[in-house]
Amino acid sequence: MMDFRIPAALQDMLAELDDFIAREIRPLEEQDDNIRFFDHRREHSRTDWERGGIPSADWEALLAEARRRADRAGWYRAQLPAHLGGRGLGNLDMAVIRDHFASQGLGLHCDLQNEHSIVGNNVGLMLLMNYGSQEQIAEWKERIGAGEAHFAFGITEPDHGSDATHMETTAVRTDTGWVLNGEKMWNSGVHHADRDIVFARTHGEPGDAEGITAFLVPLDAPGVEVLEYVWTFNMPTDHAHVRFTDVEVAESQLFGEHGRGLQIVQHFFNENRIRQAAASLGAAQFCIDESVAYARERRPFGKPLAVNQGIQFPLVELQARASMLRSFIRETAWLMDQDGAFTVSDRISIANYQGNRLACDAADQAMQVHGGMGYSRRKPFEHIYRHHRRYRITEGSDEIQMRRIAGYMFGFMSQRSPKGVSSERYATQEGR
Repeated sequence: MMDFRIPAALQDMLAELDDFIAREIRPLEEQDDNIRFFDHRREHSRTDWERGGIPSADWEALLAEARRRADRAGWYRAQLPAHLGGRGLGNLDMAVIRDHFASQGLGLHCDLQNEHSIVGNNVGLMLLMNYGSQEQIAEWKERIGAGEAHFAFGITEPDHGSDATHMETTAVRTDTGWVLNGEKMWNSGVHHADRDIVFARTHGEPGDAEGITAFLVPLDAPGVEVLEYVWTFNMPTDHAHVRFTDVEVAESQLFGEHGRGLQIVQHFFNENRIRQAAASLGAAQFCIDESVAYARERRPFGKPLAVNQGIQFPLVELQARASMLRSFIRETAWLMDQDGAFTVSDRISIANYQGNRLACDAADQAMQVHGGMGYSRRKPFEHIYRHHRRYRITEGSDEIQMRRIAGYMFGFMSQRSPKGVSSERYATQEGR
């Protein structure tokens, strides 16, 4: 008999996390006017307008303190395997936690604008353990695991968005390593990254999946130039346009297998998309719940808004979508834990684009239910909308997700791991 309930151990963990948030994170959020990062002043307080619109130092320092507290309590690395200092949480665990956190609204416990959470979504360490050399792992494992170091991710280019196989950035081998030339767009996190994972063509022809290689590029290397931080619908921004001009990269900084860099991209997306979908679902649930509560309290014309079917029915539709998506996401995450991320790539794409659409629709409806105040920054709905609207483009637009699903449906793509990918390496290698 199948049991669709959340496992008791995970339920207990959610209660422990809520208790930790109440004891350690909420007080930090409220002291020294830190609430300015979450109330109507949030966009201004988070943004360093004089330094290209990047996150302000005070904002990032607060996030770092929350991570330190979570790490001391054993939560920040919980999704990592035990030999990396974690609790070995799986994809189902992480999907439930991210849904739960986002459903509580804006807060220091989880702020998706900076991909921040007291239970870290440390995809960078997963990539390091699967693709890094022994030397790279030894150098970066502990610092990345603790959230003290960070890799940026440079794949998208100014003239090539979703089509990574036509990238114009190149790397040419020399006697001592490689020389890198090209430009990257939406190169997020470079303002504080220790390395940038830069993808470049080393051989093959435009359009070939083979021949793209990843490199760990120091951002202070000669020839690395941040041209601008692109201001966006939701500020602050850490989305940089970066130019690489004759950048010398040592052979030791080649990341993963030569010529097979796209498998790193695929692996990153599959691990991250299901958790992103769960976070979008949680944000949608928050908007629905807040709207229901407000409709029960607000009494225009002498009666609660909640008695009007024009208020009820749109929220019923959103709740129905959220309930069905929650079941789908949890089943997909469970299947990932059983059989691997690449066995359910179509389902991951379905969950991702449906979750992101739902978050935008729910935030929009919440603004409508709350009226003028819902449109104002006194309420968080406009922030939620602006942030989650981004997810319908980044890491695979709605159209790209649907194209992937069609590829599996019509037999143009297969559900299998790219050559060389092994989640076992990340999960079980002791001493790494």
